[in-house]
Amino acid sequence: MIKSNTTFLTEFLFEGFSGFGWQHRLAFFAIFLALYFLTLSGNVIIVSIIHLDHHLHTPMYFFLAILSISDTCYTVTIIPRMLSDLLNPYHTIAFRDCVVQIFFYLTFGINNCFLLMVMGYDRYVAICNPLRYSVIMGRKACVHLASGSLEIGLGMAIVQVTSVFSLPFCDRFVIPHFFCDVRPLLKLACTDTTINEIINFVVSVFVLILPMGVVFISYVVIISTILKIASAEGRKKAFATCASHLTVVIIHYGCTAIIYMKPKSQSLLGQERLISVTYTLITPLLNPLVYTLRNKEVKDALRRAMWQKPLSS
Repeated sequence: MIKSNTTFLTEFLFEGFSGFGWQHRLAFFAIFLALYFLTLSGNVIIVSIIHLDHHLHTPMYFFLAILSISDTCYTVTIIPRMLSDLLNPYHTIAFRDCVVQIFFYLTFGINNCFLLMVMGYDRYVAICNPLRYSVIMGRKACVHLASGSLEIGLGMAIVQVTSVFSLPFCDRFVIPHFFCDVRPLLKLACTDTTINEIINFVVSVFVLILPMGVVFISYVVIISTILKIASAEGRKKAFATCASHLTVVIIHYGCTAIIYMKPKSQSLLGQERLISVTYTLITPLLNPLVYTLRNKEVKDALRRAMWQKPLSS
């Protein structure tokens, strides 16, 4: 099944959920398939509503649409293969397919981190510098910020993929995870990985701590500005414009930090894999869920679409 010599593998095998009985795997398949469908349909609805309703043609919703597209691509990179492996747990993945999966997974995952940072900056400009908002956050600036986030994701993914797949894996081919990820692959290498682990740590700090720091500073200034607003109604309206984004930020960065910045000594056991796959599914579902339930403009746009009222009304 595995074709290898002492330095090169042509295939990997995911350990995934093979330790669970078929009844459990079938239950996981049904649950994860339902979540996957909700994630895809929710993000498609968000993107469609933003595209069709001119009331939502603003920088904030432009970035939300880009985030929904990125979340969809991120999910499609991992979940279909994982669902297949739940039904056929001993199905190998080709070496090149593993490279492709980890590349796109890292690209869109890192892109999401920086898109959330950009959305925080957008809220900062809207609340702290409202008179110049339309000038600072013009169409060209929005495109540059969105494309810059993707370029960072691509660059960091290339660094990580090059670092990992330059290592020899010898005859160790069972990945202790349900998809190709950096840390499980580093564990398979049959050489010293100190330099590669340092690269992984530096990249993790850059893509997590930097955006988290920028978002934190932005919201410190935002909250300070909101508290200076004289009217209670004005403060409530200002807080409402940030609530959805702040909710997504806390859950996204919090879960990512717990999963990817935990001590190396902690092994990825079955229960942790469940947490990881739930995060992989739930986080992309958060954007349509949170922005639909908590955002009045999106809810109004959905009502207009459902009742087929003219969008100009």
